[in-house]
Amino acid sequence: MTTFSLRRLLIGLLSMAAVPVGAAAAPLRFEAVFRAAGEPASLHYRATFRSGGGAHRLEVWRDGDRRIKRVTDGAVETYVMHRPGDDNFQMQALDLRKRINTHIDRTTMYRMGNFTDWFDLGHGVRMPKGVYQLTQTAAPAVATKPLADCDWYTLTQGARRTQLCWDPSNRLPLLIVSGGLTIWQITAIDRTPFKPSVFEINDKGFVRVDAVRDTERD
Repeated sequence: MTTFSLRRLLIGLLSMAAVPVGAAAAPLRFEAVFRAAGEPASLHYRATFRSGGGAHRLEVWRDGDRRIKRVTDGAVETYVMHRPGDDNFQMQALDLRKRINTHIDRTTMYRMGNFTDWFDLGHGVRMPKGVYQLTQTAAPAVATKPLADCDWYTLTQGARRTQLCWDPSNRLPLLIVSGGLTIWQITAIDRTPFKPSVFEINDKGFVRVDAVRDTERD
């Protein structure tokens, strides 16, 4: 498979890895407010979000700082693993319709222009690139009722303002509002320890693609 074909496949599989938020120099720092330290050992949540002009469903299992499983629209499963504290990760992305299992890592994704990080995958929000302003604010008038108590923040870059309702207990944005629209909403959360089967990969009969190996050959 050529690098171009791999890039197109990965764009389709990973374009919904996290809801991107706007980003500019501020009194608060993103990494200090939205941090993973102290998160629950096991967390399972469901969310709805808007991307590419459409509505989508997401289900995530977050096994601390070790493993993440994501299911998007019942069509794409991603299994991600890394050593705690390591920036790199290994991912297997299963396209359930095309029956393709693609192996890739963070380094290869960056090489292809996809700047997904470990935090994005488990926490539903991406650290802004470049200059930004982050302030604590009141809930916007258009906001729907969040699933639980949360703290509201506004993230600004230029003319773009994104408002996030951050749950410091579960380390998740319960709501994200942009342009007067709710573009992300957590609909369910639980902390029940996972069954081992959650992270079992069933790819029998799938075509297996090693994007790391194939891009190194190009």
